Amino acid sequence: MDQPKIERVLRLMKLMTGNTDYTIDEIAEKLDLSRRSIYRYIETFKDAGFVIIHKNGGIYKLGRESRYFRDISQLIHFTDEEAHIVNQLIEGLDNTNILKQNLRKKLSSVYNCTSMADCVVDRANSVNTNAIIEAITTKQQVILHNYSSSHTDRVSDRLVEPFGFTTNYVQIWCYEPDSQLNKLFNTARIEKVEILNKEWEYEEHHRKGYIDIFRISGYEQHRVQLILGVLSYNLLTEEYPLSTRDIHRIDNNHWKLDTLVSNYVGIGRFVMGLYSDITIITPEFQEYINQIIRERYNSIKE
Repeated sequence: MDQPKIERVLRLMKLMTGNTDYTIDEIAEKLDLSRRSIYRYIETFKDAGFVIIHKNGGIYKLGRESRYFRDISQLIHFTDEEAHIVNQLIEGLDNTNILKQNLRKKLSSVYNCTSMADCVVDRANSVNTNAIIEAITTKQQVILHNYSSSHTDRVSDRLVEPFGFTTNYVQIWCYEPDSQLNKLFNTARIEKVEILNKEWEYEEHHRKGYIDIFRISGYEQHRVQLILGVLSYNLLTEEYPLSTRDIHRIDNNHWKLDTLVSNYVGIGRFVMGLYSDITIITPEFQEYINQIIRERYNSIKE
């Protein structure tokens, strides 16, 4: 099977496993194929062990009980950091390299977008994610049913106004009327999304915050500069891949991290664990670390 055919098959699988239902005619139009070709590909899916569901109205879907369905859904899902790494690898190729252009073309054709990291959705969350996309588009309030909060350790329904996603649809920026705060909600912790027949009431309060390389969110940004040794450099780039964007080599044994953080909590935990291998350049952050050391010393004395 040549490259164009592979791309069409992948796009067909995406259309037949997505949240939106398409008829054979609609699929044929989207893929610029004949109805006969679509039916031939569907027969190939059957032969490969996939369950084909024929719904009313001439709609065909790939059943979730199909062999390999989970494997394929995992294959086409990238986390924020995985997408960043893949993009880094592609960007590392010379602009004149035909492979670079082909890779970008393939990814955009399969995902029907220009930015892979912004468009790939975890199959398990696709129904809820698509519902939230609809609510944002139509500016409607929603209820996040049985949302499991990591901050309160409670499972509850949350009335919110969703207005934006973080990269890769991992989290949603929402305004919560009850708390009168803008918050991030993790899509994986939502059991079900219910779109209400009620438009936004608090749009003037909607405000997106920042997420730093340590996965900490907030509405302020503080610049922090560190000199890293070999150990701290290796652990930082392995545990927090997005940090590579803000690191510059000084010599064979030292690297400089110059980054913006939402607060000192995330980076503080990292530095305290590797204090002897890190030199802090930023005075304000050094005082934050000194305060932690003093508090721990006093608690030991007591």
